[in-house]
Amino acid sequence: MRRKTVYRAIEGIDRSQLEQFQAGMRKRYSDEHILEELRACAHRLGRSPTMREFEADPGTTVHPQTVIEHFKSWNRAKRLAGLVPRRFATQDELLRLLRDLGDELGRVPTAKDIEARKGAMPSKSLYWHTFGSLNNALKQAGFDVPVGEERLERAVEQGAALSLRSGRLPKFADWAQARRTDPSMLTEWQVYRMFDARRGAWSTFQYLIRKRLEQRGVSISPEGRVS
Repeated sequence: MRRKTVYRAIEGIDRSQLEQFQAGMRKRYSDEHILEELRACAHRLGRSPTMREFEADPGTTVHPQTVIEHFKSWNRAKRLAGLVPRRFATQDELLRLLRDLGDELGRVPTAKDIEARKGAMPSKSLYWHTFGSLNNALKQAGFDVPVGEERLERAVEQGAALSLRSGRLPKFADWAQARRTDPSMLTEWQVYRMFDARRGAWSTFQYLIRKRLEQRGVSISPEGRVS
């Protein structure tokens, strides 16, 4: 068993003087300055930085070790900076960030909303990996998000309403345009994937909308026009 080398110069250090010296060195950077450097680095990278990425960033002036000395741990510093540790985010933390984003937007967050906040939000792939899908995560966060049969039912209802407004069964492009002005609608791709993206997926969806409208006494022409 190797004996640990003990250096007399280190043994002879006065602990109180050392702590006083270290405290003085730490005062060179304020906590807020360090947190701002973390945020700026995340903005430049487009994601929450690792220690290696932070050290390699030419725009930073603080060493990662200084960050740790100030905040006790790298991940604690990132949390205080409003960034999410990329590997160590808990489920509760992920859900809280979704709720905070929903409060900020005033609606249910989408994958695009998450992508637009790289660095401040975990990636959508992390939500999918942790909860099985983004919709499951949103549901657990308390948002009114349809899943399964309820999801298809809502899509058909939205399609029926859009048909009555536009005077025809919605095409893929019609749906995409309507979704831009009404974020509560499912995206056109979410609808498409409910039919396994097989050939004729969108026309199958239009067929379900036509049946729903006909049940309500609305006539639909063979070309999809609403009478």
